[in-house]
Amino acid sequence: MIGARLPLAVDAGFDASGRIAVFAPAVGADLSALAGCEVISPLRPVHDHFESMGLTCRTAPEGRYDAAVVCVPRAKSEAHVLIAQACAVTDGPVVIDGQKTDGIDSIRKEMRKRAEVTEAINKAHGKLFWMKSSDAFADWAQGPALTDGGFWTAPGVFSADGIDPASEMLAAALPEKLGKQVADLGAGWGFLSAHILTRSDVEAVHLVEAHHIALECAKRNVTDPRAQYHWVDATRWTPNGRIDTVVMNPPFHTTRNADPSLGQAFVAAAARVLTPQGSLWMVANRHLPYETALEQQFARVEDMGGDGRFKLTRATKPRRRT
Repeated sequence: MIGARLPLAVDAGFDASGRIAVFAPAVGADLSALAGCEVISPLRPVHDHFESMGLTCRTAPEGRYDAAVVCVPRAKSEAHVLIAQACAVTDGPVVIDGQKTDGIDSIRKEMRKRAEVTEAINKAHGKLFWMKSSDAFADWAQGPALTDGGFWTAPGVFSADGIDPASEMLAAALPEKLGKQVADLGAGWGFLSAHILTRSDVEAVHLVEAHHIALECAKRNVTDPRAQYHWVDATRWTPNGRIDTVVMNPPFHTTRNADPSLGQAFVAAAARVLTPQGSLWMVANRHLPYETALEQQFARVEDMGGDGRFKLTRATKPRRRT
């Protein structure tokens, strides 16, 4: 991980003093080799983690930096954006770090065609290298944009290229009556919420989303005054009142490998925020093991069908924990 490579970079000549922007580090990343760093991330759990350690966190860079570190994400388009952004706000070196499974070798090959980069430091199944800040990557910059389907999305946002088929299936299966207060946990750029707000009896839809850029896209896609936006980890969200219906297509990746515990935590969150007679409508990849979590959190769990790829579930009567 990056914590194993950063000290080696300092030993090899990377100046870790001054104001350093660290783009998109993972929760738990060891940044102790960097004095005075600021974390730049759209993710609320990342902010919660590093702020608890006393670091400054921002959703976007602010001012100029002496150096930058880019932690390469899995999505190449998002990696391009972060590298362009780092170069645009940095006066000194820009470090690129990533795991081999996240495509760091491919990124390095691309960058060597445009700029002079150092030899790579190989450690802990990843690579780290750096270069002088350069405008050679300015064309990699992208922001939120309209898709052909008429929705705003952005690199790094779930289903950035269009409507996710699982969410589309869930939207088609939802009943006409959902109650007055509806929560969309992990709302993304707002597809499900926009569909829910076609119902006149809904008084409020709470878009709960941990990705700041996704939520900013949702604000452009869902302009109904009944929409309420919450930039928060859905597993920690607490509404002001009880919710009649929760809808969700929960995430199941924090790394390249599937992590069912994330979706299971969403199930627990849904049970916690619902009224005693509330309902959860959920879609998930068919292979993900959510049945036990659903039965532990709800008195009634119904298989609503789906197809070979996705399963639809309705769960009612949440079990209260004392």
